[in-house]
Amino acid sequence: MTLLDPPPAKPEKSRAIAFTVVALAFAAAIVLYFVFRYYPEKRAADQFLSALVAGDTERAYQLWKPNPSYHMSDFLADWGPNGYYGPVKSYKIIKEKSPLGVSAVIVTAEISPYSPMPDVSDAEKSRKTRVVELWVDPKDKSFSFQP
Repeated sequence: MTLLDPPPAKPEKSRAIAFTVVALAFAAAIVLYFVFRYYPEKRAADQFLSALVAGDTERAYQLWKPNPSYHMSDFLADWGPNGYYGPVKSYKIIKEKSPLGVSAVIVTAEISPYSPMPDVSDAEKSRKTRVVELWVDPKDKSFSFQP
């Protein structure tokens, strides 16, 4: 090999593979972000609703982290066995979202007084299924209703 000979050609294949790997990693990171971005709030809602299903209203009240004006009697009027949303025997979390300008994550769940969750084809039982929006504060995982 002399000075005037051109250098050996580098294979372009390795660069294409590297770019492909980087692009796939970037796409996977974006997908994982959108799938798991509200996971802590969804998990908090799952724990709260599981406590209600188990009949542990004291634990559910603690998980709610109420402000001083929302007493246990108020909580039972909403979530207790004879409350507005109760009794909760089964639930299904439908979606989570955080609209622009809202500092909370809204977890939408179906709650039912029947166990297991009734099928849509069972009109009588599914008629009693309610859809509730729980507002979860991302900072301390406290719950509230829509303001």
